[in-house]
Order: sequence, then C-alpha cells, then structure tokens
Amino acid sequence: MGYSNFRELINGVKNLPPCKAVVAAAQDAHTLEGVFHAAEDDLIQPLLVGDGEKILALCGELGVSLSRDSVVEADGPEECARKAVELIRRGQGELLIKGLLPTGTLLKEVVNRERGIRAAELLSHVAILQVPAYHKLMFLTDGGMVTAPGLAQKRAILSNALSLCRFLGNDCPKAAILCAAEAVNPQMPETMDAAALKEEAIRGDFGLCLVEGPISLDLATDPEAARIKGYKSPVAGDADVFLVPNITAGNLLGKALYGFAGGKMAGVVLGATVPITVNSRAARPEEKYDSILIAAAMAAGKKGDSHG
Repeated sequence: MGYSNFRELINGVKNLPPCKAVVAAAQDAHTLEGVFHAAEDDLIQPLLVGDGEKILALCGELGVSLSRDSVVEADGPEECARKAVELIRRGQGELLIKGLLPTGTLLKEVVNRERGIRAAELLSHVAILQVPAYHKLMFLTDGGMVTAPGLAQKRAILSNALSLCRFLGNDCPKAAILCAAEAVNPQMPETMDAAALKEEAIRGDFGLCLVEGPISLDLATDPEAARIKGYKSPVAGDADVFLVPNITAGNLLGKALYGFAGGKMAGVVLGATVPITVNSRAARPEEKYDSILIAAAMAAGKKGDSHG
C-alpha cells in the first residue's frame, strides 16, 4: 500500500537520528528555509558551501543564528559543486543538497571519475509527486538524469525506484512501464523494452513487485479507463512507479503534474554514495523540505544498516 500524500510519508519516516548534510551553493533564501526547517526538526545538521557573506546575511533575514564554522567558503557554482562533493568524499556529509546552482554543474562533479561520489554505474532521478487527481503518491522516473535509456539502463532505473518505494514502506510496489500504446510494436522500441522488463519481473529479477508494460498513462492511473478498454492488470489504475521511455517524456509529465495539475513534488537522485536532492532553483521551501526529509531518511537508514 503506497502513501496517499506527503503528510503520511513524513509521519512514516520521521523520528530518525539527524544526518550531516552538505548544501552546495547555499546562498539562496528558499534553499535555506527548507534546510533550516529540516534542521529544526532534527533531520539534518547542515554544512553550507558558498558565498559566506551572502549566506550569513540571508540567515540574519531568516532569523537564524549561524556559526561561521558551519560555512565553507566557495566562489561560483563550479567551486561550490567541487567543494561540496569533496566534503562528502571526506566523510563530512551523509547527504547532498543542491542550492543556487544548475543541476548539471553539481552532478558533473558527482560523477567525476577521479573525485566524484558515484556508487553505481548509473545514477537516476526519482520525482515523488502528490497530485490531487491521484489517490496516492506517484514515483516518476527518470525525468532528470538519463536522457535516452536502453533496456539495461531502464532495468537499473526501475530497480532504483522500486528500492526507494520499499524503503519508504511499500513492500510490493506496482510499476507501470509507460508507452503510448499497450501492444508490443517493433516500430516502437520502448514497447519491447517494457515487455522485457515485465517478463524479468515475473521471473523475480526485481524482487517482490508487480510490473506492467507496455501500458499507457491513462490505464496506469484510471481503473475506469482500464475497465472500458478491457485491460486487466493489478497495476492498472493503481501504479506507484511510472517509468518513462526517456528524459523528455519524464520532464514533460513531471512538470505537467506539478504545474498544471496542481501537484507537489519532491525528488532524489539515487546511485551515488549518498542521496542527493536536486530541486529546481524555483522550487518552494516546502518542496525542498520534503526532498530533504526523504534523503535524510535514506541516509539515516543507510547509517543504521552499516552499524547493524
């Protein structure tokens, strides 16, 4: 059973020990609001990388007293990204938060072969959306990292998303491998990938889960549409994970659900040595807080596993 909204999710993963969080390019009011809210809730202990003068001035405007020891001076987005990742490598952070810098700039440092923090061959992004028209949270992947995944990459993207769902308490997540049609068509390679992933799931390759594909968005979200079309699947109308064929589809769908459909969105990048939040620079503090919460829960869970 998936969470129906962010409030349920928050209540489900709170009361965890605080994690050390590195904030790259922290000289941003919205980012700091989300960060300090998470710190007040004992989710994180932040280390802020960026323009120290601007960071301290913003802290004053927000009514937060901050020690200079909590600020690491860095000039420009590239240096902010490099120093933030370096702090993670040195063990001074258990999660990484993007501030006022482009996502690509930060992730370029994350995946750097010599000095990055890549843990898996593939990093993928999962957007978690609360949409008024849907009865539970939607885990959309990958609309932020992998541009045109082949079957092997989709396999890793799906595995990452399923693992996140299980970590958040959904023992048997339902995944829809989205396509424009439900029939396998060699002229639409994504439908063949979808069918292959479904077969692999039936074989048990992804652990306990239900995977359906190819399946269209309306059938994955609307049980009445599935009934009318005679599409029988336990995933139909009740999907948790929505795996898109490429980054364009994921980006468009995510922004449509988040913008026009009035949704709320959090997100995390998986596959590095620590969870990473990469909210838009225009995201509201609440959305940044929700992303930090999920990443902090993952970091705390990883720390618990390593000590167990």
